[in-house]
Amino acid sequence: MFLTGYGKAARKRRDRLATVVIASLAGFVLLVLASLMTYIFVQGVSAVSWEFLSEFPRHAMTEGGIFPAIVGTVYLAVGSMCISIPLGFGAAIYLAEYAKPGALVSAVRLGVANLAGVPSVVFGLFGLSLFVTTFGFGRSLLSGCLTLGLLTLPTVTAAAEEAIRQTPASFREAALALGASRWQAVRQVILPAALPGMLTGGILALGRAAGETAPISLTSATAYSPALPDSPFNEAMALTTHIYNLATNGSDIAATRPQQFGTSLVLVTLVLGLSLFALVIRARLRRSRRW
Repeated sequence: MFLTGYGKAARKRRDRLATVVIASLAGFVLLVLASLMTYIFVQGVSAVSWEFLSEFPRHAMTEGGIFPAIVGTVYLAVGSMCISIPLGFGAAIYLAEYAKPGALVSAVRLGVANLAGVPSVVFGLFGLSLFVTTFGFGRSLLSGCLTLGLLTLPTVTAAAEEAIRQTPASFREAALALGASRWQAVRQVILPAALPGMLTGGILALGRAAGETAPISLTSATAYSPALPDSPFNEAMALTTHIYNLATNGSDIAATRPQQFGTSLVLVTLVLGLSLFALVIRARLRRSRRW
């Protein structure tokens, strides 16, 4: 009895210790994130105004605003999602529902996982070589969207496949037992149930696309544009490349320091806003399609 009680007490102490360690690690991560966000907010909030958000930059970008960079970032992020989501969802459906287990499918999954870890500058160089030069699209929104679409494709595919695989097998069995074809079961039963989880990959990809610098700089961005892009073949400003230009290429880098942090604050807010919008859509789908 004594040994049994001692063993229970030891397990409880280890459990409490593990809880404290895990909570401390989580708290440290949150503290770092909060510190970073607070620093960006304190440094950049003074530069943010209606003029800053709605006007074009002037006087070597030391005055004016970042409106064209905001519009360009939204175009690039949304355009890349229009490419990666259909392709990623289609690949995920095939891998989860149609592909037979084997060496080929394992190689495809390994390739998708490896592509997710490839540095973004490599995708930028690939987009520069293929879309800008070989296909002749030039430095344009189209080249940038295609490159970012490929960059975010592995994230979308992996998340969507996992969401489909987590759908209960009884859903498939019931649909097939009622006489549905495989495609009918996938389209009318599996996808509606898995869609909220599949959108998780799209949300992550959206934030990554909006926050990339190297692929945008190599394929679509311009340092300054006197007008908003009115064609997919036009260049566009972007928030990430605008920050980089202000911090490295300006004629008076110190004078643009408030604009640098102000643009950073707007970028973080924009990514957060786009992600929250996608999260709201996912939550509504989840509520409307409860099992």
